[in-house]
Amino acid sequence: QVQLVESGGGSVQAGGSLRLSCAYPPYSASSYYMGWFRQAPGKEREGVAAIDSDGTTSYADSVKGRLTISKDYAKSTLYLQMNSLKPEDTAMYYCAATLRWRGQKAPPLEQYKYTYWGQGTQVTVSS
Repeated sequence: QVQLVESGGGSVQAGGSLRLSCAYPPYSASSYYMGWFRQAPGKEREGVAAIDSDGTTSYADSVKGRLTISKDYAKSTLYLQMNSLKPEDTAMYYCAATLRWRGQKAPPLEQYKYTYWGQGTQVTVSS
């Protein structure tokens, strides 16, 4: 079992910034893909950004250039730096992890490929 704990959500005006954090077990750092997903009311959960143990990243087109995923191995923490936020970024944001496998060129953004999930943290962007 991999326990993931998100923090850092909140309310911000359009154009502002937030940084989400996700604490994960230290032993999982090199064995897992990790990602950030979000779900807005009435919509399906979607992949936002993902990162491999070697630092390779994937981003949804809607967030490229605004959101950045990163890992701090010393702190066993996954981050999502969110800049130039828009009202359409409003959602519950989830941290997720799944065991790595061979043959995947980039860390996946499909939610069904992830096994472990955090409880979520709310991000609200007002216009």
